[in-house]
Amino acid sequence: MATNALATSAIQRIVGVSPWAEQVRRSIELVAAHQSSVLIMGPSGTGKELIARAIHACSTRSKKPFIPVDCAVTTGTLFASHMFGHVKGSFTGATSSTLGCFRAADAGTIFLDEIGEMELELQAKLLRVLQQRVVVPVGSHQEVPVDVRVLAATNRDLAVEVNHSRFREDLFYRLNVVAIRTIPLRERPEDVPILAAGYLAELASRHGMPVCSLGAAAIEVLQGYAWPGNVRELENVLERAVMFSSGDQIDPDALSGLMRADEGGLPPATTLTPMAMAASRGILSATPLPGVYRVEPKQQPREKPASAPAAAVPDRAAAAPAAGEECWPTLADVERVHLERTLAATMQNKSLAAKMLGIDRSVLRRKLQRYGLEEGGGPLPPE
Repeated sequence: MATNALATSAIQRIVGVSPWAEQVRRSIELVAAHQSSVLIMGPSGTGKELIARAIHACSTRSKKPFIPVDCAVTTGTLFASHMFGHVKGSFTGATSSTLGCFRAADAGTIFLDEIGEMELELQAKLLRVLQQRVVVPVGSHQEVPVDVRVLAATNRDLAVEVNHSRFREDLFYRLNVVAIRTIPLRERPEDVPILAAGYLAELASRHGMPVCSLGAAAIEVLQGYAWPGNVRELENVLERAVMFSSGDQIDPDALSGLMRADEGGLPPATTLTPMAMAASRGILSATPLPGVYRVEPKQQPREKPASAPAAAVPDRAAAAPAAGEECWPTLADVERVHLERTLAATMQNKSLAAKMLGIDRSVLRRKLQRYGLEEGGGPLPPE
């Protein structure tokens, strides 16, 4: 097994103090010393490719190529060409010969991600490559020997796929020599603070983003969330939180506003995502920042007091203007639109919104409730 700095770094990237994390690190060191195929199974976003790269880095093949292949992207002849190569003129557009992923990975490792998405016809071709250790390029009859270690990953239960005749049984057993399972992030909450701290440091060092930290309350929010997108979702939430943070410590409200409230661990104030909440209040348009959108709030009529007679409180916003008369918004109309715009710009982060507006958070909360913008509460009568 390789013992260089690359191998040590690869092992250290499997972050966590949970029993699962410790077991996976030990498993990587054990299986890396051999040449057997490894099948990595688990939900999306749980680090299956990270494990595969660590196995390669710790193996005797670490100085040779590591070639990842997404089996869900291409199908048919294109996929066969991508995997096994083709000869010039073998099909329309084949102006030159190509090696294919298996020959490119010769003496190294090939990583077949989403192997459960592969078509049955291609599964048969892959099985022959694993059995015979040769590939036949598209348009050729010449067998080319290859020396490749195969690592595969899937978020499907391949045993179930075999029972439903969607995956070849012989290929399943050929791949499943050694199995490593990943688990959802919600099943290892003790790893969440370590993962979060590491990613925040990476954002600052690699991407030049502000250096931010998490307080105890923010960590509690992170550990209480179900994380349906697992580690990948955690990284996305933290990146957006840093982007919208006004200080060096991330506010718990900033995190809650970026998570899906219909998942476990968050107050059931709403079942909409922040983006859906913003869309319901205006029109979404893209900005130069990836994943960040601008919202132009809709101007809505003011609420009338329930106890006042209809004739005593004219609804200026809803009433049609007389001929030649301009529909002039009231201060309340302008304030409501500005509040909605600020909430959209901060992704519902009320602490940041209050700072941007130059008011206390309690004042902001009363204003939101007055205009019916506070989730879970109706509007208050106007002052």
